[in-house]
Amino acid sequence: MKFCLVEFENDPSAKLCVAKDNTLYPVDAPPSLRQALDQSGVDGLMALGEKAATGLPIDKVTRWLPPVPDPRTFRDFYAFEQHVKTCRQKRGQEMLPEWYELAIFYFSNPSSLRGHMEPVAKPKDTKEMDLELEVGCVIGKQVIDVSGAEAEAAIFGYLVLNDLSARDLQRHEMKCMLGPAKGKDFASAIGPYVVTPDELADVKIGPGKYDLNMVARKNGKEISRGNMNGLTHDFTQMIARASRDVTLFPGDLIGSGTVGTGCILELGAENTDGWLEPGDTIELEIDRLGVLTTPII
Repeated sequence: MKFCLVEFENDPSAKLCVAKDNTLYPVDAPPSLRQALDQSGVDGLMALGEKAATGLPIDKVTRWLPPVPDPRTFRDFYAFEQHVKTCRQKRGQEMLPEWYELAIFYFSNPSSLRGHMEPVAKPKDTKEMDLELEVGCVIGKQVIDVSGAEAEAAIFGYLVLNDLSARDLQRHEMKCMLGPAKGKDFASAIGPYVVTPDELADVKIGPGKYDLNMVARKNGKEISRGNMNGLTHDFTQMIARASRDVTLFPGDLIGSGTVGTGCILELGAENTDGWLEPGDTIELEIDRLGVLTTPII
């Protein structure tokens, strides 16, 4: 199934919906995947999705919200070798052996999420605003210390994630060996859909990994193309690391980190018509998961 959270014409209340073709079917569940999973569990929510029978045309949507607007935690990983290696080379650094041993993540801001088509304001102090093309997943059930098949079974669905960044702020603060913080926490965009793993079964190539093309466009021009199959640390490994000695809860959000070539930092501002500025529009597209559009203001 494909779940989304939207508002319709003449009805300002947010509704969790199942998407089929160009029709959205409101589900009898709380507005937010976290709340719906807390209340019904994975099986219960899927059953409610199957029962949803009254559809509304997608063109009646007036607002797309983050499908999980209120995750308890948001962990963003650093799992694509090409991205990590290229960025380290630009800083004159070799790859760290520890990176291959550990699925590394940082905690991002779960309170600054934006939905599809929701504008993001450029931070006041940055001259180097960047996009990051990522895959995200939503945890479906409470788990701790899981790995392998148990870790994969904890995934409710996948989504498009834009981990927006202020590179100059990030670079400045991380000289102090802590962070990123203000370079990251102003906004991340997710959506428009959360797609359950059964929808992706035919393109699965391994645990927590799929053959899904990933494309970034700036003002309609393609600037980046990669594939989820480039993950070095797959989602089962990310969840194993994240759940070590700590509980993951339904609705928790996990990001993959940037796919190779999936940001301006990696590509070079001179090759992408510059850093992001007000008036720019970013489109991130991942096969089967949809297109996430973010206007910069």
